[in-house]
Amino acid sequence: MTRALRFDLALAGGSLAGGVLLLALDVGPTIDSIAQQREALFLVPLVVACAALALRRIATRTGLAIGTLAVTADLALGGSLGTILVYTQVLYDSCVYGSRRLWRTLLGVVIGLTGVAAVAGVVIFGSWRGMVLAVPPALAGVLPVVTGISVRQYRDQAATERARAEQTARLVELDRRQAVTAERTRMARELHDVIANHLSAVAIHATAALSVRRRDPAAVEQALKVIRENSVQGLAEMRQMIELLREGEGGDEPTRVRLSEVDRLVALARGAGLTVRLATTGEPRPVPVGVDLAAYRIVQESLTNALKHGTGRADVAVGYTADTVTVTVENPVNGASAVPGAGAGLIGMRERAALLHGRFDAGRDGTHWRVYAELPT
Repeated sequence: MTRALRFDLALAGGSLAGGVLLLALDVGPTIDSIAQQREALFLVPLVVACAALALRRIATRTGLAIGTLAVTADLALGGSLGTILVYTQVLYDSCVYGSRRLWRTLLGVVIGLTGVAAVAGVVIFGSWRGMVLAVPPALAGVLPVVTGISVRQYRDQAATERARAEQTARLVELDRRQAVTAERTRMARELHDVIANHLSAVAIHATAALSVRRRDPAAVEQALKVIRENSVQGLAEMRQMIELLREGEGGDEPTRVRLSEVDRLVALARGAGLTVRLATTGEPRPVPVGVDLAAYRIVQESLTNALKHGTGRADVAVGYTADTVTVTVENPVNGASAVPGAGAGLIGMRERAALLHGRFDAGRDGTHWRVYAELPT
């Protein structure tokens, strides 16, 4: 048995006890004096009305019909206060727990009965004072129905507000998850740019060192130097990334890579065995942090791709205009590469340009691979 049903049965039992007490105390109006001599008969409609009260949630229409029959029989016997009061509760519950159509019908019926009682009173007494006959149906019918409708509307409004709050909470959680996903994607891109580029150079030169370790000690030494330089640089950039993720937990503000340091990138690429020509047009100037980092990473990724998939040569051009920074990297390509790629670098470069509302193009141009990025400043 559910908690609600137990409460309804307790309410019905309490109402029955109260009605019996009113009958025992002879409290309540009776329409004729004969009714006072048959009080035991009033127990039947009282019990039936209380049974209807127990059905207020599980069978609202049935309970209303049973309660209406009970109060009709009670009035036919002369009328008892207990049964009438229980029936007002039945009317109230029918409006609270019943359908919208049911409470609208009840409202029309009780208002109509009240109007009929008022007209009948005027006709019977021949004066407007006869409208006093409309008071009992107004108190026992209109008042509980209107109260039930008000409670129903407040309850529905509260349910609507709860639903809106739950929907808002779900939207907030969805936004949070999307933000977390976007942040993870950004961190994955940064991790790729910081580690993959240097590890690619390490892998290429480690392979070269293994292949010539017995025939050319000088080449092995050069390869180990490149491996060390890229390892140190990778560790430095990884440390910088960790400091940025800590969001300034003590210490000075961490340094960041800048487009103006593209010479260092070119030097590293040359040390790795790539012939690089660098050209700068326009007047170099400070640019926003996002543009600075995006341009630097695009050059870095492009040179790494040229090292992995190219023929050993690359041309880098950095251009400064009034409102943009352009980066162009071209290198000859062949049909094979020393280190396979997953395509994450191109996706990352394209995303960086898109986040800054810039333009990005990458693809084959004859026998060359060309990367072009235009970033607004």
